[in-house]
Amino acid sequence: MTARLLSCGVVVVLLSAASAGAADRDRFWPQWRGPLHTGVAPQGNPPVEWSETKNVKWKVEIPGQGSGTPVVWGDAIYVLTAVPTGAAGGAQQFTILAIGRRDGKTLWRKVLREEVPHEGHHATNTFASASALTDGEHVYAFFGSRGLYALDLKGNLKWEKDLGDMNIKLGFGEAASPALHGDRLVVNWDHEGESFIVALDKRTGQERWRVPREEKTSWSTPLVVEHAGRAQVITSATHRVRSYDLATGDLVWQASGMTANAIPTPVHADGIVYLTSGFRGNALMAVKLAEARGDITNTPAVIWRHDRDTPYVPSPLLYGEALYVLKSNSGVLSAFEAKTGRKLYGEQRIEGVPNVYASLVGAGGRVYIAGRDGGVAVVEQGPAFKLLALNRLDDGFDASPVPVADELYLRGRKYLYRISAN
Repeated sequence: MTARLLSCGVVVVLLSAASAGAADRDRFWPQWRGPLHTGVAPQGNPPVEWSETKNVKWKVEIPGQGSGTPVVWGDAIYVLTAVPTGAAGGAQQFTILAIGRRDGKTLWRKVLREEVPHEGHHATNTFASASALTDGEHVYAFFGSRGLYALDLKGNLKWEKDLGDMNIKLGFGEAASPALHGDRLVVNWDHEGESFIVALDKRTGQERWRVPREEKTSWSTPLVVEHAGRAQVITSATHRVRSYDLATGDLVWQASGMTANAIPTPVHADGIVYLTSGFRGNALMAVKLAEARGDITNTPAVIWRHDRDTPYVPSPLLYGEALYVLKSNSGVLSAFEAKTGRKLYGEQRIEGVPNVYASLVGAGGRVYIAGRDGGVAVVEQGPAFKLLALNRLDDGFDASPVPVADELYLRGRKYLYRISAN
């Protein structure tokens, strides 16, 4: 009886710890698409309006270049950047910064590798376009061909992993971030060489499984979802979209792929996964996981499709009952009823954000759309389009906005901003 009580006590403690961890994730922004993997901050309520002279609590210059979206946990913001050394040959310092939320001061800075990259990048890309991620105990920094690193929250390096060199299509550069679920980190390594997907132990960096992929370059971050008691890793790519068992790497389902140059990250809610792409074509596909086994191309598992005005770079936003997408890389917004595909509104041009790489985010009943020229539109969440504000700052934004509590963090080409009323 005592043993049973002790066992039950351990279970209660573990469940309480898990619940606390989930609550913390909802409060912060631990990974590329936020705590829910949908682009939504469930406890966020940042300002609607701001300018260089209104609601900017602080702005700080970030050294080097990077377009990866920051992540936030506790009182710190974690930012990845590549800082030129000035030495001949173009050497870069691949660096992670921890910045205090309260005042924007650097808490610590760690150079993880210094080297000359083996290939360049597109004019609109950088050598630090992936996002960091954190589980609240460690922060993981991914620089693609320059390695994956695990640090504690004080900046002490715990392990590192070198997966080799990517050879990217047309030398456009790398961008996809890892995914983190439970004790596994997942890296999708699609390039012009031998592509693969690999799962690593987050505590040690040791490989748990590696599966070859018949794919060329993609830039889409994997999505991990739990369904029917099993965690799946869902990948979006040109030839096929695929789901792998997180525990084993076994293929669960697959379907015909997206357009070329697959970039947007899938989103998921209520047993449905939404995949999009939009380079030289348009693709939006909704997959019902309860029906998805084997090859699901042209089967009832694909519950709806759309083939117009889908995003090239920006990932979709799944907010409430609606799925929001941008046309190509422009500020032309469409909203769909997520479960049915019924269009709520479409091709709504938003003046002031003509060119968009940042992904859509949602908080406080609002949708935030950040433009490359410094404009950020705020749109009301709901079945009808309503523009609430168009804000402008003296920077341009390729990283996605990060809403946390009553704050909004914007990582520009030069500055990191905290937008808040207090």
